[in-house]
Parts: sequence; structure tokens; C-alpha cells
Amino acid sequence: MTKPLILITNDDGLFAPGIKALIEVVKEIGTPIIVAPDSPQSGMGHAISIHEPLRLNKVDTFGDIEAYECSGTPVDCVKLARNVVLKGRMPDLCVSGINHGSNVAINILYSGTMSAAMEASLEGMNSIGFSLLDFSFDADFEASKPFVKEIIEYTLKNGLGENTKLLNVNIPKLPQEEIKGFKVCRQAKAGWKEDFLENKDPLGKPYYWMSGEFVNNDIGEDSDVWALENGYISVVPCQHDLTAYKAIKGMKALEKLNKGNSRQNSVDSGTFESY
Repeated sequence: MTKPLILITNDDGLFAPGIKALIEVVKEIGTPIIVAPDSPQSGMGHAISIHEPLRLNKVDTFGDIEAYECSGTPVDCVKLARNVVLKGRMPDLCVSGINHGSNVAINILYSGTMSAAMEASLEGMNSIGFSLLDFSFDADFEASKPFVKEIIEYTLKNGLGENTKLLNVNIPKLPQEEIKGFKVCRQAKAGWKEDFLENKDPLGKPYYWMSGEFVNNDIGEDSDVWALENGYISVVPCQHDLTAYKAIKGMKALEKLNKGNSRQNSVDSGTFESY
């Protein structure tokens, strides 16, 4: 039987240990094809290159595995893979990572790892973004591999459904025997309290360096942050639709305004529903 075709990408760059670990897993399951950035692209989110040309070079970094380095963003990598490298062929799965550092809660909006996987899902592919809760470049991915293999095989066999073509998978930094298994959960309501450190360059001009701390006020036991803190691998099914459906009914009063010509039909803010 023909092995499944699996597209591999990331945001840490073609030479990051995380993508090497992912390739080692994927080549046991299917036929990997790699298109990844030629330099680290963390925090790029869903950025695409529209004001400069993209370079795509075939490399022999992984022996006989077909691989390309791309000068653009993680999302650029997926677009070029789909339209140039694969010439419209549809992979059976796209996997992104393994990211150095977690992508829980609101981090999914900033993550190049997850944006690459999301772009693949927008293209119609089942997609998984993998992250390990270890920001070190020398992170040890060995404990992650059996679990990564399990969820890839599960997805290839069972699919993810029409409404959910994207999974956000975060793995705790623990020995394999201490990881309790998978926990299918929701994205935590947590985020960053940011600070900007000011300093001066050699010319005396000010510059700012973003800093801050991750703040989690979510006390639920069904979130990705809770799962990681309690020794589980968090699995969050994701969607593209950002509509706040609960707010629609309360905001219908906007439709009664006089097209901006007067304020006679003002909106009562008390009618807006919380979401």
C-alpha cells in the first residue's frame, strides 16, 4: 500500500532539533516532505510575504528525504509546498513543529508553528501543531516521540472531521514514564502581562525590548494550561471562525440606527450580551 504523504514544517527553522525529531517519527509512518524556513521565525503568526520575492531551495539536509528551505514565513512555507513543490497534490496530513516552547492559551495567535498548521487546514489538510514545554534549543524530544507517533497515526486513521481540521498539541517537559497521556481540552483564558524595557543604542537613541510574564487566571480543570501542569499532553481542537456568536443577538440593536445620519435610535449598551 502507498504510504501517506505527510508535509512537515515549523517556525524554528530547518536546522532546529525539534523538526529533526518530528521527521524521525514521520518517516516511520509515511512519506515525509519538508518545507521549512531557512531561519527562525518564532512569533510570526499568520504573516505572509507580499512585498518581497520568496526563495525556495532544495537541500539534502535529511539524506534522501525531499526537503526545501524557504526564505519566507511558516505560512509562506505551506503555501509554497502546496502550490509549487506538490503542484496541487494534497498531503494526507500536515505536521508543524516540534516547537521549542509551549503554544497554550492565547499564544496560538502569535505562534508561527500553529499558524503554519492552520494555513494547511485552511487548504483542506488535516493538520497538527506540536510543541514541547522547553524553550531551550538543546531540548530533549525523545520522550515526546512515542506520543507524537500515536496522535499522528490516530489522525491518519480516523481523520479530524469537517469542522475541526486542526489540533494544537502541547507536551509537558517530563520523562516519558511520567507523562499521564492525552487530555482533550479547551484553550485556557490566559495571556501575557507585557513590559517594555527601555535602553539606548550606541548613538544614544532609545530602543525597547519586550518582556513580561504569562498570567493564568483560569481556574478550570479542562484547559490546556491545567493539563500541562498536571502531567498530561494537551490536545485542543481548533477552528478558523472567530465569530462571537453569543454577542450577535445583543448587538442587533445596531441595525436600527439611522445609517449614521442621526443618533435618535441610540443603542442601549445594556442590551449587549457578554461573550
